[in-house]
Amino acid sequence: MNPVVSAEWLVNQLDNPQIAIADCRFQLANPQLGRNQYQESHILGAYYLDLNLDLSAPVGENGGRHPLPDAASFAAKMAAMGVEWGKTWVIAYDDSAMAFAARLWWLLRYFGHEQVAILDGGWSGWVNQSYPVTTDGPAAKTGEFIPQVQPHWVVDYQELLKRKDQPTVTLIDSREGDRYRGEREPIDPQAGHIPGAMNFPWRDVCTTDGYLRPLAEQEQRWQTIGTEQEIIVYCGSGVTACVNLLSLELAGIPNAKLYVGGWSDWCSYHLLP
Repeated sequence: MNPVVSAEWLVNQLDNPQIAIADCRFQLANPQLGRNQYQESHILGAYYLDLNLDLSAPVGENGGRHPLPDAASFAAKMAAMGVEWGKTWVIAYDDSAMAFAARLWWLLRYFGHEQVAILDGGWSGWVNQSYPVTTDGPAAKTGEFIPQVQPHWVVDYQELLKRKDQPTVTLIDSREGDRYRGEREPIDPQAGHIPGAMNFPWRDVCTTDGYLRPLAEQEQRWQTIGTEQEIIVYCGSGVTACVNLLSLELAGIPNAKLYVGGWSDWCSYHLLP
C-alpha cells in the first residue's frame, strides 16, 4: 500500500477488521486541544493518540522535547487498538499537514510494523467530503504487538557530533526557514541551527490545505542530494522531521536517519551562558 491513502479509500474500509484508525491531532502551544477536538468529533472508529503521552517518552535533562516512547508502552497502546503486529493496517490522520500523523507513521516502522499509512488531506479533507464522524469512543480491543526496534534508524547527540561533518553525511534541518536562520525561535531557549545543516522546511511536503504534493515534486525537492549520502534529518524535537522522512521515502531515498532530539536536544548541550 502507498504510505498515503485517500479519504475515498478509507471511507470504504471503515468496517474492515484489519484497519485501525489513529487520530493524532495535536497543537504544541495547547497540548489539550487535540484531545478536545477528538472528543467533539472524530472519524468513525478512530482512537486518539496524544503526542506527549502516547507518541513520546517523558522529557529529561537531555534528549529533546519529544523522546521516543518506551517500546513496551507503545506496544501496549497499539494492542489496545487491536493492532496485530505485522498484519493490521494503521491509518493515521491529523489536521496539521501530516506533522503528527507522520510521527506515528515513522514510529510504527521504527518498531518494525510496516503496515501504516497517512490520510491525505487529514481531518479537514475528511470533513469537507461529509464522510462519517462521531463523538463515540471505540471499544478497547486486544491485539498483539511485538516491537522490533530498528536502532540504525536514529542517531543521538554523541553520534551526530562524530558524523555530521563527514563529507558523506548530509544533515537536514526540517524547521521553517526563519527558525533555521535564527530570526525567530518560539519554543526552544536559543535560535539558530546545527552547524553544517541544510534547510528543507517540512511544510513544503504538502499543499496549504494538507494534501501531499505530487510525487514528481517530492523527487525534485531532493535532487541535489546524492543517493550515496548518509542523510540525517532533524527538526525541533523529532516530530515534523518525520514529514521530510516521508517525502524522502516517496522520492526513493529510504534510508535517512532521524536525530530524534533535534534542535531542542542540541540546545541542551550548547546553551549560551
